[in-house]
Amino acid sequence: MSLAILHCRAQYGTAAPPVTIEVFLSGGLPAFTIVGMAETAVRESKDRVRGALMSSGFEFPQQRITISLGPAEMRKAGGRYDLPIALGILAARKQFPLAALNDVECYGELALNGELRPVSGLLPAVLKAHESGRSVIVPRDNAPEVALSGADVVPAASLLEVTAHLAGKQRIDFARSPDPESDAGQSPDLADVKGQQHAKRALEIAAAGNHNLLMIGPPGTGKSMLSRRLPGLLPTMSKSEALETAAVKSIAGMPTIAAQWRRRPFRAPHHTASAAALVGGGPKLSPGEISRAHNGVLFLDELPEFNRNVLEALREPMETGSITIARAGMQAEFPARFQLVAAMNPCPCGYLGDSKSDCRCSGDRVVSYRNKISGPLLDRIDLHVEVMRPSTEMLRDGDPDGENSATVAARVAHVWRQQIERSGVANARLEGKELAAVCEIDEQCWALLERAAERFNLSARAHQRVLRVSRTIADLAGDRKIAPSHVAEALSLRCLDRRLYEYE
Repeated sequence: MSLAILHCRAQYGTAAPPVTIEVFLSGGLPAFTIVGMAETAVRESKDRVRGALMSSGFEFPQQRITISLGPAEMRKAGGRYDLPIALGILAARKQFPLAALNDVECYGELALNGELRPVSGLLPAVLKAHESGRSVIVPRDNAPEVALSGADVVPAASLLEVTAHLAGKQRIDFARSPDPESDAGQSPDLADVKGQQHAKRALEIAAAGNHNLLMIGPPGTGKSMLSRRLPGLLPTMSKSEALETAAVKSIAGMPTIAAQWRRRPFRAPHHTASAAALVGGGPKLSPGEISRAHNGVLFLDELPEFNRNVLEALREPMETGSITIARAGMQAEFPARFQLVAAMNPCPCGYLGDSKSDCRCSGDRVVSYRNKISGPLLDRIDLHVEVMRPSTEMLRDGDPDGENSATVAARVAHVWRQQIERSGVANARLEGKELAAVCEIDEQCWALLERAAERFNLSARAHQRVLRVSRTIADLAGDRKIAPSHVAEALSLRCLDRRLYEYE
């Protein structure tokens, strides 16, 4: 009788709970048993492991083989357990020293010829292994992604390579981590958008304070063009942010390109997307679009065309920055700290208020169209901006004073650094005492806010969001204190009418 113990981790959302794999060889009739709440893919590993061992030239033991995956009450799924099960059998048969497995975690699906196939969702497990001081053995195709963690990653192409490495016969070099200052890549330039100075100003404010933005205007006025240029205005992600985003992509089966791993994600789901596609779910509890946009931008074009239930599912993660998905016997939590940018037409035909086209919609149709978006969701969007049709002269001659993305991004980066040094978070995330301390205003500003609250029936949440936007406008102006002009501009960007509040 012999026993071998190995370590790896399961995957539940972005959590990676430890799993202990015990391989016990005993006398009796030949049998291969896996216990420990193993799902179908794990139970089928018996045949993959047997084929891989024999194809690699090892003798498959004619003994009773018992594989225990602990803890027993936690479900185990996927092909990641193939490699540790095979190594456990070989270690129990003294093919290499048991001590070689003490500080190592192993992952990988085995092909019948002994090759290692990549598996999804490894990055969260490797991050936890690195925190525990363990190195990891992974399939070679997974190495570029998991090397982002900074862990000691051993990339292997086959079972034979792994056994030779563990036996000390042919060591495998650790995979190199990419340069932490990797290129953020190129984004569309803001200078391509002609005119729309008011909308560009709103976009800069949204980028500087990480505020949510809604653009309303006729078709073809540049709403989508503006939205797709927002990531180019945002600072590149920090290493911790990039790892969080890469972990979500790993779980979703979207490999992270090392040269672009600090680029902020931009996700633009179609309006026919279901609630599960947006917030996550499915049989394997996969992350949805809001989690894939973590630390980046979620763009919802044609906002009223989304199913109302789908839009209502956004309300909680917009406040908390995470989403918990529960299914029968399973639960997973995913991060969802995204910046929402939405676009919509002013009416069903799209031409309400357009100077060049006549609207064909009745008042009831316009009201019904706008009521597809609930008040609580609109209340969570900081900036509501009109994007009107640019003049023919502007389209012909361009905008000689238009700034490019690099110029605006430099100002945004300066404001971001100022916010982080001051309160540790972007202005849009200020809460409680921090909000009161950072957004202190005088009596003139309070009077302006009271007028707005009375005229537009602003909620307490809207009141706080106006303060946050005012703080961002003051930061862009280089002012330490919020002035009435800053509050007036914030209100004009909230109430869709720049003429309602004039500061003298």
